[in-house]
Amino acid sequence: MKSFIITLVGKDKPGLLGALADTVYQFKGNWLGSNFALMAGRFAGFAEIELPEENLTPLEKALKQRDDVDITISSGDENPPPPMREAIINIVGNDKTGIVHEITAVLNKHKVNIIGFKSERASAPSSGTPLFKATANCCVTETESLDDLVDALEYLANDLMIDVDFADK
Repeated sequence: MKSFIITLVGKDKPGLLGALADTVYQFKGNWLGSNFALMAGRFAGFAEIELPEENLTPLEKALKQRDDVDITISSGDENPPPPMREAIINIVGNDKTGIVHEITAVLNKHKVNIIGFKSERASAPSSGTPLFKATANCCVTETESLDDLVDALEYLANDLMIDVDFADK
């Protein structure tokens, strides 16, 4: 058994994920984990599956026959990085062009590895002003100062609120 990542983007419709799961099962694949969401009318996401290597080509052929989705399959990482402290960083502030660029640049400078990132634009409850909200699931080295990281993120904008929690709490 070998690990593979399936990515999918297609027009949203009922049964799309079920059809993918059926095809994976048909080729003796084991569904290990996934993350799918509706974005701009498209259903998009990825799944990690385990599959007998000899079934990869037939699975790819079966998935490529679908004309309603774009699907790619890539090999999983055989040598994942060593575990670090996992932190959840919640960010809220006024929305502005380039905010994700600025945030990810700070995280990169502090050697933070993003393992999950979810963001949205929402309206502030009282004023209706556009807000940027994000949750970043990250791996942080033992030597990284979270206080320095929070200070650097808050320096991006006066209104940016940062909350960091360790995932194992």
